[in-house]
This record gives sequence, structure tokens and C-alpha cells, in this order.
Amino acid sequence: MDLVQNVTSALLPITSSQLLQPIMHGVSSLLLLGSCAVQSVLGRPDVSKARREGVLLKRAVDDFIATESDLAIEQLLCNIGANGCHADGAGPGLVVASPSKSDPDYWYTWTRDAALVFKALVERLENEYDADIQTEIVNYIVAQSKLQTVSNPSGDLSDGRGLGEAKYQVDGTAFTDAWGRPQRDGPALRAITMIKYSKWLVANGYKDTATDLVWPVIRNDLAYVAQYWNQTGFDLWEEVQGSSFFTVASQHRALVEGNALAKSLGDSCSYCDDIAPQVLCFLQTFWADSEGYVISNINANNGRSGKDANSALTANHNFDPALECDAATFQPCSDKALSSHKVWVDSFRDIYSINSGIDTGAAVAVGRYPEDTYYNGNPWYLNTLAAAEQLYSAMYVWDKMGSITVTDTSLEFFKALVSSVSADTYDSDSDTYKSIMDAVSTYADGFIAIVQKYADDDGHMAEQFDRNNGGSLSATDLTWSYASFLSAVARRQGIVPGGWAGDDAAATSVPDSCMATSVGGSYSTAIISDFPAGQTPSSGGSSPSTTMTGTATTTKATTTKATATKTTTACAQATAISITFTVKKETQFGQTVKIVGNNAKLGNWDTSKGVALSASKYTNSNPVWSGAVEMPVGEKVQYKYIVTNKDGSVVWEADPNRAYSVATGCSSEAEAEDVWQN
Repeated sequence: MDLVQNVTSALLPITSSQLLQPIMHGVSSLLLLGSCAVQSVLGRPDVSKARREGVLLKRAVDDFIATESDLAIEQLLCNIGANGCHADGAGPGLVVASPSKSDPDYWYTWTRDAALVFKALVERLENEYDADIQTEIVNYIVAQSKLQTVSNPSGDLSDGRGLGEAKYQVDGTAFTDAWGRPQRDGPALRAITMIKYSKWLVANGYKDTATDLVWPVIRNDLAYVAQYWNQTGFDLWEEVQGSSFFTVASQHRALVEGNALAKSLGDSCSYCDDIAPQVLCFLQTFWADSEGYVISNINANNGRSGKDANSALTANHNFDPALECDAATFQPCSDKALSSHKVWVDSFRDIYSINSGIDTGAAVAVGRYPEDTYYNGNPWYLNTLAAAEQLYSAMYVWDKMGSITVTDTSLEFFKALVSSVSADTYDSDSDTYKSIMDAVSTYADGFIAIVQKYADDDGHMAEQFDRNNGGSLSATDLTWSYASFLSAVARRQGIVPGGWAGDDAAATSVPDSCMATSVGGSYSTAIISDFPAGQTPSSGGSSPSTTMTGTATTTKATTTKATATKTTTACAQATAISITFTVKKETQFGQTVKIVGNNAKLGNWDTSKGVALSASKYTNSNPVWSGAVEMPVGEKVQYKYIVTNKDGSVVWEADPNRAYSVATGCSSEAEAEDVWQN
């Protein structure tokens, strides 16, 4: 994707006040919001100007997301063959990078782009079942099984070299013109995406499908990673031949997660276990301690600073909430990832005209790297969204941990947002913790607001937007832009991916010394003709019920029960279920909704020990609070929702108590959806 075009346009700077003005993509004006929450904040003299602006910004971003989300998934699916509205002529399951066929020509399918797009779709399927999306995922896996066998300028399957080919024609045939070859992130990313779907299959009782159909395809890609990981290749921007931070991190994750999948399928991947620690060891060498950021490409003489979106994309695509703020794997809230985020974002503050006048510590438009000259070097939608996504992921982990640790490494990141911060650990009940969370939330929303401002009037997103006037540039309707939007929004809503590290020591334990070892791969044709039909989730969600406001009682309860759907394949029965409780309840600023009940998990009716729910999905049109609680299978619990006010007072729902029976089944997750009634 590297054609050069110089573009000059008029100057259109962004000011901090402009970021608060919503672009009309069918959204309501802020002047029409008039909600109690906004009024209560704006009318309070004790609330700072920054806090008020943060609330206004959040409302604008909420409205933008509400309209843009449907467009994003629609346009993403439009770029997938064979039935996508922009993908006429593309093979089933093949992702067209963009409908653009000239200036620039992106009418190809890239292994990397396709894997990242389908990774977002698998995560969407994990969160909410959609038969149409599952069909696309299946088509993708079938198509990739065939692409593995296509001989190309990088090689063929016999020694695995052909798996490193970057892109193919949209009909699945080889692209034979000159290009940056090989690109070694593709096989790792494809393996990660297929592993995610395989884990979904296993969790829902379809282990045979994962074992017999998907695993042989994954195994080829893992063999490639183990054999070629320590050889140079082209980076994700297809410009630098060397060692790429994004590629190496993806390779490490693929080996760790592939090893775990193999064990769950009754197979083994011994080379995964042997090589993964060495890949992790090599990953640490990209960190420049004296500079405070990751050098995104090493073993390359490219004359660049190394400040690159590569680092934020690495943090996002290797996010595992269970790893918390682990620096070795570059988790989003790790001190190294946050420091790199600041250095990378700041590198664009003074070089783009549209960033002129924006305060230090506020969001700006960001591109790939500051030395970029492609199309004159501009901000990219997907990278501006990536800046937001990393921050939302960090906030999710801090909330779960109940604390934020500021180190000397991350101090400058935090001080740019809250000047009084020093290196220390701040618990969730401290004022500093709350100030940081507010500031980071506003900072992250600022990046979304920039995308809102410079997306086309109808919400469509190209690859880039002009550094001088913000007009869209380069490839139209870039599929990766839409996938990045959906991922960023999911993190903002508190929807996070399943973990990949597990309890494997190879995931986080860095060896004392690095060895450039590799294992010769064994490759075999694994073409899939079709998948078994009817592989739907093994258990359904819960049915909503309504109650009234009051206090806890022992009267007859209303019942919410998750029911299991029978499947034709045996599965391992879950012993505990993570139940996501959701209630629709309008609240004012400073109020919190909790769930309390008659067991220890729900506080034994003690309001001070109730489970606080999250308002991450709360909007004016859909005021929902939600949170997950793990309970053993067979448990029968009574519960209610309460609202706690800022002064500590509590408002209960009325009688009767709600009830929930934890059903047996293969799934380890369920939902209970309720509506608060006064």
C-alpha cells in the first residue's frame, strides 16, 4: 500500500472547543441533550471546567458511536466476498482491503488485514452470537486454507515460505508483481484469529470441528512462525525490511495461544513451547530505556526515529485483561506502553496543521510515524482510533485492579493529564485515582471526536485524512478503518477479548538470555471444503423481567433463568458460570447502580458489599448498567438492584425480589437482562 501523492490544501486548525462540536451524521446536537446527568454536572459550581468539558465530550461521542456503529459493521461486511456490496468478484471469505482500484489500487486481499478484520468479527461473535457473521468467519477459514496452498513469489507450502506472502488477487490467485516480501506477521495473525474461533467452537461443544478442520490450518502457520521468526521481513506498513515489534509480539502470542489450543484438543505443539520464550526475550530488545519508547523497527537502517503506531497496535492486538499491566508483553496499561503512547502521539502535535492550537495533553490526529511521506504523510483513521483503544483497555484493567500504579517510566504520560501526579500507587478510593480516570477517559474520547470530525459527512472512513484540511484521502472505505472503530468502541463499552496467556509461563517469563533458535517446520495441505451446519451456541441468554422500587424482602420472587440449547455434539459441562447482569435505569451524575442478593457473591443483602455495575454502555437512548458475577452451576439466588447516591444514601427496587437459577450447560457465560421500574 505504498504509492506517493503530494496533496496541498488550505489550513484548518482544530481547537479544543471544536472537538466538542459534533459533526452531524444524523446525531442530535448537544444543545438538545438536556439530560439530567448533563444538567447536574454543568450546574454544579464545584465541578471543574475540565470535568464539565469531559461530560460534554462524552455525550457527543456517545451520539456519534450510536450512529457510526451500524455503518461501520455494514461497510466492513460490504468489503468481504463474495456477497459484499463492494466486493463483487472477490472470493467467498476474502477481505478486500478497499473498493479503491486506482490511486491507490487496494483491490487485493492482504493476509494481515484480513486476519485483523476477522479477529474483530470473532470477538463480536464471542460477545453476541450472529449467524451471518459466523458464516463469514467460516468462509474466511475455508478461503485461508486454500490460500496456504497457492504458490507465489515468496515460495510455496512445501517449506512454508509461501505462507509469508503479503497479498493475493481478490479471486484467491497469486499476486506476482514486485512487492515488499516476505511479511512475517501474516501467518501469526491468521493463526491467532483461527485459534480464537477454535476456542469458541470448543467452548460450545464442537471440539471435533476445531480438531479436524481448523487446527491443521493453524498448525501450518505456527510451524512457519517457529521456523522463520528470527529472520527479517517487511513491517506492517510494507516499507521497512528488518525486525518489527508488531510482528514479533504477534508471533509470541500465536505460539503461546497455539500451544494451549493444541493441549485442549488432545494434541501438542512442542516447538511452540520451546520457541515462545525466546521470541518474548527478543521482544524486550525493542525498548529504548533512555528514550522512553519502543523502537518499532530494528535491524533496519531506515533513518527513522522508531516512533510508530506499530507500538499502540501491538498493545491493542495482544491485550489480555488477565495480564493486567504486564510490561514484558506490552499490555495497554503497562508503563512502557503508556510512555510509548505519549511519545508517539506527541510526535504529531507540531507537524499536522489540523493539530494547531490543541492543548498539550489533549487528543490530536495521529498517523503512522512522523517521517511518513506516503500521500504527503497524513493522519490515519485506524491509528487515531488505536490511540483511543489503548486507553480504554488500560482503564478497564485499572478498574478491575482497583488501583493505578505510576512509575518513573510512565510518569510523563500521567503528568500530561494530571499535573499533580507523582510516581506512586493510587487506590480506587483516592481522589488522584478518580482524577486520572476522568482525565484518561476524556483523553480517549478526544481521539474518537477527531475521527468524528474528519470522517465523511455520511460517516464513511477512508485510510487517511489530510494533515492540512482534514479531508479524506487515499483508499476509500478502508476495511481496517471500520474494524478499528468497532474494536475501539467495544473497549469503551467494557467489552474485552478473551485472554490468550493462560497460566503458561512462556507468556510472561523472560529468559535471562536470548537465543535465536528455530525449528524446521512440517507443512501439509489442509484445504477445507465445508463446515458442519448448525453449530450454534450451546446455551442461550436470559429473559428480561421487571420489578418495582423498594427494599429487600423474602416474598415470592420473579424469576430470570438462562436456558441451555441442545447440541448434537457432546461437550464439557461448565462448573461455574459468569453471569452478566444488565439493568436499564436512568441515573444522574454521581449515582451508581449495584446488585445485591442473598449469597456472598452479592453481599448477603448488605448494600455496602453489593457489586457495583458499570455504566460503560450507558447512553441517553439506552441507559444500561451491567456487570459480571461468577456463580456455581445449580445456584439459585435472589437479588435486587439498588442506586447509591453520592451522599451514601440508597434507593431500592420494590418487591418482589428477583431470582436467578444458574443453568447447566457447556457455556461458561450467561446473561440476565432486567428493567428498573419505579
